[in-house]
Amino acid sequence: MNIDLRSDTITKPTPEMLEAMFGAEVGDDVFDGDPTVKLLETKVAGIFGKEAALFCPSGTMTNQIAVRINTDPQDQVICDKRSHVYNYEGGGLAYNSLVSVRLVDGDRGRFTAKDILDNINPDNIHFPRTKLVILENTVNKGGGSYYILDQIEGIYNVAKQHNLKMHLDGARLFNALAETAESPETWGNYFDTVSVCLSKGLGAPVGSVLAGTSALISKAKRVRKVLGGGMRQAGYLAAAGIYALDHHLDALADDNRRARMLGGVLESIPVIERVHPVDTNIIILELIPDISPVEFIEKLRSKGVFALPFGGQQVRMVTHLEITDEMIDYFEQVLNKLFN
Repeated sequence: MNIDLRSDTITKPTPEMLEAMFGAEVGDDVFDGDPTVKLLETKVAGIFGKEAALFCPSGTMTNQIAVRINTDPQDQVICDKRSHVYNYEGGGLAYNSLVSVRLVDGDRGRFTAKDILDNINPDNIHFPRTKLVILENTVNKGGGSYYILDQIEGIYNVAKQHNLKMHLDGARLFNALAETAESPETWGNYFDTVSVCLSKGLGAPVGSVLAGTSALISKAKRVRKVLGGGMRQAGYLAAAGIYALDHHLDALADDNRRARMLGGVLESIPVIERVHPVDTNIIILELIPDISPVEFIEKLRSKGVFALPFGGQQVRMVTHLEITDEMIDYFEQVLNKLFN
């Protein structure tokens, strides 16, 4: 039995999703002629109460486009030091948008309204203009930690008082909403732009969607073009996203539940110093100094279990559509044989 816990991006389309893809009506999306892409974009815009949306190849692209359309060169963005947009997007904030970054050290990647207030620059030519607040939900490097709407409302109020724009990197937002049962449309009300990923827990093979006002999405299309993100018969991919939104949202609660099961199993293993709190579908564990992440991961790999090094003594595991309760049971047996 192989158990791939490296990421929720490794999932493959289900037979039903493939059938939806093969049956999609397509056209040339760069010429604005793909009806299935339009259907996906309209669907996502509606979910978040936005006027329009834009289908892109990746979450990195939707985030980078959002920064570009919400800022001007020499502006400053505020984000957490653990955020994906800062750590894992190739320096795109500087390269694509010519902005500087003010990093906040929040609670497992989540910051507060006071953090925003404390990091707004004065209106002075010596400082970059503070323009955009970027939140990530759930927080990858925070072990799947998530915000609730009460926290967002306070941040939004400070941002509004100081004329700051808000972008939500909601790559795994639906994992958070599976826990809180909050409305995605209500979430959309607090942000100028919202990015959601279809190829993580939702199980589509490719794609993310950026939602916002019609004016912002019109600008976003121009930026997507210059970044090389225009796709032709993209409806085959968009159909997978539509299927995922229609059929896979309910499965995210099971992903989160299995992650907590896995976290409980890992807590009893002697070579693991601690397991970070498991809030959604991401597990981060800290190994004791006597074993390296490479050694730990190689031992697991020899038994068909795959995980990811995550810096220092940390290892990350992520549950997803292809993980079952039986796999968790098998993984517990593997851990006990290898490390107990």
